[in-house]
Amino acid sequence: MAGVVFNKVDYTLLNLLSHIEMGIIGLPDIQRPFVWGNTKVRDLFDSMYRGFPVGYLLFWENGAADGHKQIGLDRKQIVPSLLIVDGQQRLTCLYAVMRGVPVLRQDFKRERLRIAFRPSDQTFEVTDAAVELDPEYIPDISQLWASDKPYHVLVNEFLARLRRHREVTQEEENRLWEAIARLQNLREYPFTALQLSQAVSEEEVAEVFVRINSRGTPLNQADFILTLMSVFWDEGRKELECFCRDARQPTLGKPSPFNYFIQPAPDQLLRASVALGFRRARLQHVYSILRGKDLDTEEFSEERRVQQFAVLEKAQDYVLNLLNWHDFFAVLTHAGYRSNHMITSQLGLMYTYALFLIGKRDYGVDHHALRNVIARWFFMSALTARYTDSPESAMEQDLARLRDAHGPAHFVHILDRTIESVLTGDYWDVTLPAMLATSSARTPSLYAYHAALNLLEAKALFSEIRVSDFLEPAIHAGKSPVERHHLFPRGYLEKQGIRETRDVNQIANYALVEWPDNADISDTPPAEYFPKYAQKFSSDDLAAMRYWHALPEGWENMAYSDFLEARRKLMAHVIGDAFQRLRKTEPA
Repeated sequence: MAGVVFNKVDYTLLNLLSHIEMGIIGLPDIQRPFVWGNTKVRDLFDSMYRGFPVGYLLFWENGAADGHKQIGLDRKQIVPSLLIVDGQQRLTCLYAVMRGVPVLRQDFKRERLRIAFRPSDQTFEVTDAAVELDPEYIPDISQLWASDKPYHVLVNEFLARLRRHREVTQEEENRLWEAIARLQNLREYPFTALQLSQAVSEEEVAEVFVRINSRGTPLNQADFILTLMSVFWDEGRKELECFCRDARQPTLGKPSPFNYFIQPAPDQLLRASVALGFRRARLQHVYSILRGKDLDTEEFSEERRVQQFAVLEKAQDYVLNLLNWHDFFAVLTHAGYRSNHMITSQLGLMYTYALFLIGKRDYGVDHHALRNVIARWFFMSALTARYTDSPESAMEQDLARLRDAHGPAHFVHILDRTIESVLTGDYWDVTLPAMLATSSARTPSLYAYHAALNLLEAKALFSEIRVSDFLEPAIHAGKSPVERHHLFPRGYLEKQGIRETRDVNQIANYALVEWPDNADISDTPPAEYFPKYAQKFSSDDLAAMRYWHALPEGWENMAYSDFLEARRKLMAHVIGDAFQRLRKTEPA
């Protein structure tokens, strides 16, 4: 783009709203479809009310008759000639509040933005049940601009409601009128827009959008690629969004991406497609590749761009294939994991899905062999939090190892060799017990232990019901059928002088029991309650229970610190045994 490609135009907010209603301003396909959270909308109105600047807008003059979205729900009178490049979130929120129309949320549901205003101290709040009932507030400021009632009627109704609550002097009434009038006059708030010439191409507009948003509140690299998809392959962007929407709601009688492990976002699915199609995890170069840039020569080519998008399209089609999608979740179940409550890294899940697809599509690995090796891989990566710190770097290394694979058996060998290099003898004996020394409620080692109990077909403590049945995600009740029970109860520990939460809630002090047993045990010392429950079981059943739940011999009479240290080692042993079962799994 040579020379200045924009001009400056001043608007009032009312002008902008009128332009949107007339259809002069539309939302281009390069924009994200979602809006801010309610608190950010509240803060926007507060800033405007105080007379603060809230940023400029960037429009694109475009005479095209299609290739755009429109703000609001009604059909417009004319084809948009101005498309929003930057400021879409602000303008959409302002339009939604001041015209009382719903917005699209990240769960793909439409919702009204309700912002409240307290004239007495000129405070804005997000409307909730308490605000709704408080006569000090106008609970929905949209009525000041979108109601059929005249402005003075609305204000008098507010004042009448307030007077029923407390006395209002004439002086205060005047101040309230003034505060509300100032709010209503926000329709005259001034905005400056920079309007890009219609001579600017769609690719150049996308580039401007990326450059602007790479400063201030930046888009991440996945957003950059989604921007390009909207320009050059809008159908693909829409496929991602529809897939994500459908994955959030179960359906009856028809195929669906719904599952109990993840409600994916478009950028998460995109990462799987990029890993499958381009064998890359770092996205900073993929944006340039999809624009047709040769990373060696720095030159751009339209032909190269078309070729690279064809690669992405083919990969995405495989990623969104429902058979592949649900086959992968069967792998997670095979690894002992049952639901999203056991997943600490959604990115790690999607990276493992990409490896699953690479093995299936690019190497033709047998179904059973692929299921088993990916189950081992996921167990390892989830246990060690492989994709938590520097996840892109870790995945880049994993993809690099596969570049030398020359067949299905070699693919499996490379993954297994990597697993063995991580899960060494020292890992099971030293590293893992140390990782279990935590009170964090969401820790990979704890969920790996629960997965191990599933793999070993363990029963809950003092129960005949398997842990896997309790953790079934499709079963919901008012109270969880299984609870984490303090083996050394809190009340008992407090009597021993152990009161710190980080000490009481060590994960080595927890076991899964049926909730009636948890309630019955309460604060009873382990030396009292364990013999009572133990006598209900045979010696073989009791031995199995001790093994599954990593209970040292004579644990009920141990000092608490000695018990924790001994149990961590046994928990690590149980996790290791379960992993060995995965390693020995043979094709069915």
